[in-house]
Amino acid sequence: MDTRRLDLNLLVTLEALLVEQNVTKAAARLHLSQPAVSAQLARLRDVFDDPLLIPAQRGMTPTAKALELLQPLRQALDQVRVTVSSHRHFDPASATLTVAIACTDYLQVALLQPLVLQLRTRAPGVRVAMRQLDPAQLEAQLLRGEVDLALMTPQVAPPGMRARHLFDERYVLIGRRHHPRLRAGLTVEAFAELEHVIVSPGGGAFTTPVDDALAALGYRRKVVLSAASFLFVPGIVAQSDFVALVPQRLVRQPSHPLKVLDCPFPVEGFEVGMVWHERNHGHGGQRWLREEILALARG
Repeated sequence: MDTRRLDLNLLVTLEALLVEQNVTKAAARLHLSQPAVSAQLARLRDVFDDPLLIPAQRGMTPTAKALELLQPLRQALDQVRVTVSSHRHFDPASATLTVAIACTDYLQVALLQPLVLQLRTRAPGVRVAMRQLDPAQLEAQLLRGEVDLALMTPQVAPPGMRARHLFDERYVLIGRRHHPRLRAGLTVEAFAELEHVIVSPGGGAFTTPVDDALAALGYRRKVVLSAASFLFVPGIVAQSDFVALVPQRLVRQPSHPLKVLDCPFPVEGFEVGMVWHERNHGHGGQRWLREEILALARG
């Protein structure tokens, strides 16, 4: 490849095209006309000797070479952006900033609550607007700037967004401290015979994937309550002989008045990550806040 035929604008266009997989959307992101982006795509195809993006029913599909290019291209352009914007320093002690963060109620307690408490001393001018995560609306909210950052499972994030892994979550079994039948070494059979509370975010369901795993082992548990939120569960469990499987970070405080045990059979956990729009990627304050959340998540 003759690199003398490349310029930075072409690479920025290629990044936008690979992310959006649509010439019109890439043009809107770059504030260019569609014909101009189409012309640059033609030049890129010539430079890389590859079609890069192939017309599909909706938008365009990247070729294998294009997929290989995206990550190293982003890293290179990010380094350029950091170098160019390095003079813009964000001082958390004196800066003012409002950030809208969308996540589930469980993550509001497990991650945002300690974040907000930490910000009061480290960055008193930073305000956080908590929003309930709505996967169906998230892409539009990120595009319109109504949500700056989402804490969620990255695999179900809207396409084309930035993402970063925070932690892998696992489920634990909880019950009140003096529960007469809850003890280490609990068998699968004894687990199934307990009275269970489950969480059904959509409301009303009395089964979860856990029940499929139990059925494969030849057991069926007794579900007596279907809750709409994980936040309701520790309170009702602490006052009864009910038990529940909940994300570990919801009950990891040492002072929590609950008995916490491992589930007696394998239960699949889930990944938690940060998701944000390209427009916020280089913002000094947003970048600092993402690093604070990362440090909290891995601390």
